[in-house]
Amino acid sequence: MRETSATPLVAWSRGFPAVPEQVREARQFLATILDGRSAADDALLCLSEVVTNAVVHSKSGKPTGQITVRAQLHGSHLRVEVTDQGGPWTAQAIDPADLHGRGLAILSRLVDAWGCQRVPTDRKSTRLNSSHITI
Repeated sequence: MRETSATPLVAWSRGFPAVPEQVREARQFLATILDGRSAADDALLCLSEVVTNAVVHSKSGKPTGQITVRAQLHGSHLRVEVTDQGGPWTAQAIDPADLHGRGLAILSRLVDAWGCQRVPTDRKSTRLNSSHITI
């Protein structure tokens, strides 16, 4: 499908309590939006990684913490954004014997681009961009 300027931008947003059980709910939210489109599995895996990181590593993981998941479809381009309540940004060396610490490396192979930025009130926003979604 060739995108034109007439291709509408469609957006969704939903807040979630930042607890491990809500990672599945966030995936279901995005799965409903993507409705079986190609590359949906990759997008859901990436969303799981980012939401899990927000729950485990940000201030959102504290009691009453929240995250927000936003998704935008514009033709075949998908943008997903997860906003959490911020916290320290520390790079950690990956131990090859450790079972954790590879999610962002996998994410980098599955999306066209991703990145983090601080947003107002010391929150952090992580965005994922993919142009491999077929309508």
